[in-house]
Amino acid sequence: MYSYENYNKVREAIDARRQNSRALSEERSEEMRAKSPEIARLDEELRGTGLLIFKTACRGEDIEPIRRRNRELVERRRAIIAEMGYPQDYTDVKYVCEKCMDTGFIDTRMCSCFKELLVTENIKSSGMGRLIEEQSFENFKLEHYAADADAYAKMKANLAIAKAYADGFGNRYKGRNLLLIGKTGTGKTHVSTSIAKVVISKGYDVIYESAQNIISDFESDKFRGGYGASEPKGDKYLECDLLIVDDLGAEFVNQFTVACLYNLFNTRRNRGLSTIVSTNLTAEEISSRYDDRICSRILGSDYSVLFFAGKDYRLFGRR
Repeated sequence: MYSYENYNKVREAIDARRQNSRALSEERSEEMRAKSPEIARLDEELRGTGLLIFKTACRGEDIEPIRRRNRELVERRRAIIAEMGYPQDYTDVKYVCEKCMDTGFIDTRMCSCFKELLVTENIKSSGMGRLIEEQSFENFKLEHYAADADAYAKMKANLAIAKAYADGFGNRYKGRNLLLIGKTGTGKTHVSTSIAKVVISKGYDVIYESAQNIISDFESDKFRGGYGASEPKGDKYLECDLLIVDDLGAEFVNQFTVACLYNLFNTRRNRGLSTIVSTNLTAEEISSRYDDRICSRILGSDYSVLFFAGKDYRLFGRR
């Protein structure tokens, strides 16, 4: 579900949190020891109690007296810190997430803080961070289509299908695809973004990119020089859980681009990965522009086709 790269980024961020919290605690402890010989003495004794508890337990002896002494030392230390005018917990380790103590896991299960950071990282890497902040199912306004009864009915049905697709992603909609057909500004991007927002919140890896940029990345991989260790740019499009291909048809069509698109759609289909394709082309224009291999993929049974109607959706906000 989670991309290896994003998982590692979050893992490193949480590890850094824990290290920073512990470093601050030790820095403040050093400050207190420098100001109070008594705290320095207490810390020295406290450092020895952990090893003493371990040795005592190994001998099968009662460790409760040592624990009791340890608690007394901690309370005395806190009292001295308070007498010096500092909060009693001034030197305590203060974790960003107290539930998991900045480990990212609770009893081997991923903590909510880890999941939240993964969602944030997945949004960043999706290519639609700003759009996800601004667009969702909740603020998709069907009333914009109210003047046209047919367009309203069609968009209401599209929205219901899109919501069901997003809610069921990873379950009954695993490997299912959508083709969004409609003129510029009829709501295709808003619906795509809304689906992505829900799918990402479930922890899936989503990428949103134009057909033109996707082909450009594959082209870069094919013709890059043999020197250096640059990572392939196109692999992510073949591996992410959901790929949203925007503006199919705006790219320059030649033998190479057609081969790229066929490989993209076919590979994702064979791997059981989901794809959403958005285009301003009509079904007839798709059939005339691309060969049968591509048309059979995106106009066949592999894709549910949603036709978008109405006037330019983006112009409503200017009225």
